[in-house]
Amino acid sequence: ASSFMPEQARVPPAIELPTPPVTKFKIALCQLSVTEDKERNISHARKAIEEAAEKGVDLVLLPEIWNSPYSNDSFPIYAEDIDSGGDASPSTAMLSEVAHRLQITIVGGSIPERSGGRLYNTCCVFGKDGKLRAKHRKLHLFDIDIPGQITFKESKTLTAGENPTIVDTDVGRIGIGICYDIRFEELAMLYAARGAHLLCYPGAFNMTTGPLHWELLQRARATDNQLFVATCSPARDPRGGYVAWGHSTLVGPFGQVLATTEHEETTIIAEIDYSQIDLRRTNLPLGKQKRGDLYQLVDIHR
Repeated sequence: ASSFMPEQARVPPAIELPTPPVTKFKIALCQLSVTEDKERNISHARKAIEEAAEKGVDLVLLPEIWNSPYSNDSFPIYAEDIDSGGDASPSTAMLSEVAHRLQITIVGGSIPERSGGRLYNTCCVFGKDGKLRAKHRKLHLFDIDIPGQITFKESKTLTAGENPTIVDTDVGRIGIGICYDIRFEELAMLYAARGAHLLCYPGAFNMTTGPLHWELLQRARATDNQLFVATCSPARDPRGGYVAWGHSTLVGPFGQVLATTEHEETTIIAEIDYSQIDLRRTNLPLGKQKRGDLYQLVDIHR
């Protein structure tokens, strides 16, 4: 086994898993209904976050595109200038205010962002102090064509992000992906190599790929990397132009589904226990068994 060179399987070598600020905490996955009324969507999300905080959660995860209908026609209309903040971005202004007032960490799902003449599908992470800790622009655009079932091309309106996003928060180190990003295992492997405890994927899988792939991909990313994976979808609206699968879920580092739901609007509250990461990595020492003599994951930005 000494000839396998596991330390060379990830270049640069993996960062040692940092000690998280907390060992156990509660997470809320707010599976929200989304309408064409942006002000209503913002106030509705605020209420869901406040109700979750009353139940003692430390981290709230929102869905992908929670302030707008999910459509190429809607993205330009509902897009916000996140960097300018204030009135230019009422959605993130609300998240910042609520995070600070309630003293919680918020992984703010995603919203359409306008920046430099381009549109992005963007997730903002706010700390307990209300400050923006990270901004993730969806790296892999959802361009899909399954004849007779679903065709959607985000690239008609959106631009892909350029940077993986990992952020230290009051509830540990979190890697961020948005929906289609979950299909690319290299991104999750990169986050694991950077010492992530938890991967958060706001997403909106559809009625074609959702039943087959949504839970499968979450469990695969968690099992491969022996960490926690949380996802949050919009609630299903069968009358909408894009119908979401729903089924927001929390998966543990042994691939077990810890909490999930169906497709209706709801908030799931579950406990994350980071001691399970060390336990599973001791039980199944995959990191020490990688074949660095045969393959490498290269983290370009590191």
